[in-house]
Amino acid sequence: MTEKLSRAQPERPTARVLLFDPDNRILLMKGRLPAARQRPGVWFTVGGGVEPGETYAQAAAREIREETGIQDFILGPVVWLREGVMLMPEPTLFKECYFVARCAGGNPVREAWTALELDLIDDIRWWSLPELMTTADRVFPPGLVGRLPPLLAGRLPKDPERIPWK
Repeated sequence: MTEKLSRAQPERPTARVLLFDPDNRILLMKGRLPAARQRPGVWFTVGGGVEPGETYAQAAAREIREETGIQDFILGPVVWLREGVMLMPEPTLFKECYFVARCAGGNPVREAWTALELDLIDDIRWWSLPELMTTADRVFPPGLVGRLPPLLAGRLPKDPERIPWK
């Protein structure tokens, strides 16, 4: 009798941050995946993997500091949840929590970026909602632009909303 070997799919708990400045602009990063270096980059929110022993909130705060250099911010609640599989290079189940956060703005710095981040991230900048509504660039998560107005108006969901992966 032959037994089928099965391997659990790796999971990556991920904290993402919708980081807003006083002008209601959101900070996004433009980058590429290691497996897709030749493709045009996409814009995505600040954030990254939850390290062992960290909560999602601790990871979100750490990622703001590491990826932007911004030290003073107010981390709000989780507003969205999202799950999906991405090749990293093997299929990995991402479990994302999206936090809302506010800060005074300013120019983000790259001083704490890893070598991989320096290689794969092409840009980081503040975007207004009108700019996002008219850009031809790809922005993640899909539907981000349409989901921002209630958040910018201060209408946060009572419970986190599940948003689609694609």
